Amino acid sequence: MASITPINAAELEFDNGTWDAADFSAQTLSNWQSLAAVIDHTLLKPEATRAQVETLCDEALRYRFACAMVNPVWASTAVSVLAGTGVQVGVVIGFPLGASLVSTLRHEAAALTRLGVRELDMVLPIGQLKSGNHQAVHHTIHATASEAHHHGALLKVILETCLLTVEEKLRASEIAIQAGADFLKTSTGFSTGGATVADVALLRGVAGARSGVKASGGIRTLADARAMLEAGANRIGASASVAIVRELGAE
Repeated sequence: MASITPINAAELEFDNGTWDAADFSAQTLSNWQSLAAVIDHTLLKPEATRAQVETLCDEALRYRFACAMVNPVWASTAVSVLAGTGVQVGVVIGFPLGASLVSTLRHEAAALTRLGVRELDMVLPIGQLKSGNHQAVHHTIHATASEAHHHGALLKVILETCLLTVEEKLRASEIAIQAGADFLKTSTGFSTGGATVADVALLRGVAGARSGVKASGGIRTLADARAMLEAGANRIGASASVAIVRELGAE
């Protein structure tokens, strides 16, 4: 297993490559189509029905969102609706508690990618992180990332920032990147808080250009999305996706 590099607040100044948030946000917000292309159109409510999932997929196709993000039980439905359209299906795993066995996460990743899912959003093992068991956190993410990448899928790692101290956010971000995460993600939307501008900026400060940053949780308006993009996000997770792009001119 790769060694884990210690990290502290000062390391936000390290050169991890450059990410021009101002330029990216300006281009992304120049038209609704560009904005839609970085939004994960999301429906994760436990009571979501097949009809609602199919509507989500229809909207993802109509507006060309980055992906339709659903729970595992609806993966095959979403893949079937969106087959051949170029719109990806994303699925959450180890969600929303971050308390699954590594074997469970690997199995979920393998089973879902075999169905055709191409983006996986996993919650890191929050309790292990807060217990200081950083090797276990690294192992969990690395094992899941390896499975996802083997099958051609991206892995986004949800930190659940509302439950972490600043030091824990910094350490979790660095561990996730070293373990192979393609994106750092702020929140599940099911805990005590969602994405904040400060947390997005912190995650981007650690990531530089090494990984993506996804802001998720409580993003309901164009102003919310703009703030997250300007702070350094290059992916947005939202259930209010249609309303957000309509504010920018979509019909």
